[in-house]
Amino acid sequence: MGRTLGLDVGDVRIGLALSDSMGILASPLTIIEHSTEEQDIAEILTIAHQREAERIIVGLPRLMNGDIGPQAQKVQVFAEALRTHTRIPLEYRDERLSTVTAERLHHEGNGKKKKGPKIRVDAMAAAVILQDYLEEQAALKRRVVL
Repeated sequence: MGRTLGLDVGDVRIGLALSDSMGILASPLTIIEHSTEEQDIAEILTIAHQREAERIIVGLPRLMNGDIGPQAQKVQVFAEALRTHTRIPLEYRDERLSTVTAERLHHEGNGKKKKGPKIRVDAMAAAVILQDYLEEQAALKRRVVL
């Protein structure tokens, strides 16, 4: 399994995370400050190619009841535009509560409850989304082997 790039697409920034080459561990990578859709896509694809990503996982911010709300629709529009510019397979991953989890992990990592740089939280949220995906894939592989 090759590297996988995770995206947490927000209104202001896009958090990026990257898996290791074994597809076991996701790590926060960087953020992209929104510019234009074309520029954002170009930056994502540059990073994907530099890091040899073989898959892109996009967090889909569903409503708590599981429905697709306005924010998830915006993410889908962006992700589908991204999909038209690359052959790298793109999948969605439910990201409910990923930012909350990322903020908790960020605060725990800092050892105190202070407002850390938002840049770090956005990339951490992408890592939470990607790690959930990686663990789900590993569980599916274990089921197949058993």
